[in-house]
Amino acid sequence: MRFQGFWLCLGLLFISVNAEFMDDSVEMEDFDENSEETDELSSEIKYKTPQPVGEVYFTETFDSGRLAGWVLSKAKKDDIDAEISIYDGRWEIEELKENRIPGDRGLVLKSRAKHHAISAVLAKPFIFADKPLVVQYEVNFQDGIDCGGAYIKLLADTDGLNLENFYDKTSYTIMFGPDKCGEDYKLHFIFRHKHPKTGVFEEKHAKPPDVDLKRFFTDRKTHLYTLVMNPDDTFEVLIDQIVVNKGSLLEDVVPPINPPKEIEDPTDEKPDDWDERAKIPDASAVKPEDWDESEPPQIVDSSAVKPDGWLDNEPEFIPDPNAEKPFDWNEDMDGEWEAPHISNPACRIGCGEWSPPMIDNPKYKGIWRPPMIDNPNYQGIWSPRKIPNPDYFEDNHPFLLTSFRALGLELWSMTSDIYFDNFIICSEKEVADRWAADGWGMKILIENANEPSIFKQLMSATEQRPWLWFIYLLTAALPIALIGSFCWPRKVKKKYEDVAFEKLDICKPQTKGALEQEVKEEKAALEKPVDLEEEKKQSDGEIVEKEEEGEPEEKSEEEIEIIEGQEEGNKSNKSGSEDEMKEADESTGSGDGPIKSVRKRRVRKE
Repeated sequence: MRFQGFWLCLGLLFISVNAEFMDDSVEMEDFDENSEETDELSSEIKYKTPQPVGEVYFTETFDSGRLAGWVLSKAKKDDIDAEISIYDGRWEIEELKENRIPGDRGLVLKSRAKHHAISAVLAKPFIFADKPLVVQYEVNFQDGIDCGGAYIKLLADTDGLNLENFYDKTSYTIMFGPDKCGEDYKLHFIFRHKHPKTGVFEEKHAKPPDVDLKRFFTDRKTHLYTLVMNPDDTFEVLIDQIVVNKGSLLEDVVPPINPPKEIEDPTDEKPDDWDERAKIPDASAVKPEDWDESEPPQIVDSSAVKPDGWLDNEPEFIPDPNAEKPFDWNEDMDGEWEAPHISNPACRIGCGEWSPPMIDNPKYKGIWRPPMIDNPNYQGIWSPRKIPNPDYFEDNHPFLLTSFRALGLELWSMTSDIYFDNFIICSEKEVADRWAADGWGMKILIENANEPSIFKQLMSATEQRPWLWFIYLLTAALPIALIGSFCWPRKVKKKYEDVAFEKLDICKPQTKGALEQEVKEEKAALEKPVDLEEEKKQSDGEIVEKEEEGEPEEKSEEEIEIIEGQEEGNKSNKSGSEDEMKEADESTGSGDGPIKSVRKRRVRKE
């Protein structure tokens, strides 16, 4: 019962899940049938342009429809052809293609296979001191992404910063955001650290996130990217307000902030007599006399026979007789037209000149070489000696980076319509969260309302995987089968219980007179074989009558075993019946004869 109860609960769970799917499907079908409901939902949401609360260094919503304060680059990239070196990619301010909210606009990269560069100055430079840095913005790959990026650069506060000359080599402090090419999905967090001794800037790359980033590039939804850098030299990277990467600026970047204390001596050279060979040929080894190096690795199989039906004079490929010359074929420009070749249908067994196959040569040994032994002069792998690093330094507070005063997007993409929105740079995470709630939160509300139900997703999955129908049917039928097995169990056990308490006539003890009468009937039956069949029918009729009186149903083999057990119990408990049986045996004087007769009759009755 406990086992069946468990399956019943599991079955009810399946039914409830299926019911939810059905409810979702009904709601989604109604939603799809009337597409105007989406617009009604968008119109019901009263969008308001997010307003920053607290100290901020930069904000941009693009809701005004104008690129006020943004500067398009007029620079050219170095070391590339002039035709593709200019930053002529087009930018527009538009609403989202899908799940749009009236009044909510963003900056959209519009050109394919072109260089784009645009930037804007902060309200005030950000100086790395004792306050955290929080950078946040939204990205939507509206058409997916083949190869391209959607990262931003925080441009260093230098005297030579000119936004009209913003290009790939412009000095920046931090680079942050998604990037993809091929099947390599990245989320960059790169900062440029200044060497305190040499003054040279070196890029430091944060370790990659431990999550699968693919869906953020392919689901065509708006995602929120956040970078938090703390004065205690720790950082966090979040997508949709969920931490996907975090660590220490000292330990979790490549290359490390602090260089090694010792380096290899660039002037050190390996000695000429340095032996790096761990193994050498055994000079005392001799080639065996029977070693034949002239044997080839493979030989012709002399036992092979050309198969019957092999056509020596037929080509393996023939021109396609059904091919036709294209109507626009120009022999002057395209040359003489020839039909494409197909496999010769006559070559079912083989065509062309037959040659026996090659097999491995059992006599082949190859070129003899002496075995290798340990080199007694082995000195190990040589490496230059270590010397103190003249450029060594120890920076225990790498958070103190170069200040920045502009934000820029310098991108190249093979996919257009990349959507950017709601940039904010501040020092408090709560300010960025409030900003996200007023902007990105509204987009998520609309996206979730328009999201297809689970049932719809399951149905769409069957279009490419028809075998899923079998899984769905099995899932739907399993709860029904479980409930059926629980509600209509077999009654065999109850049947056994009823039999155990019945008192049958066959369990009654035989008396002396009854045994004598049975013996006489046996003798009479032997003397009159003709009437045997008739007597058998009569005795069977008596048995049927007794069974109808005692038990209306036929008894199985297990019931017979129970009855025989009860007979033995009754015989052991009734001493009077045993005495009568013994007297009957002694009076007949036939030994085991009556007993055998009784056993035979019992088998026939049962």
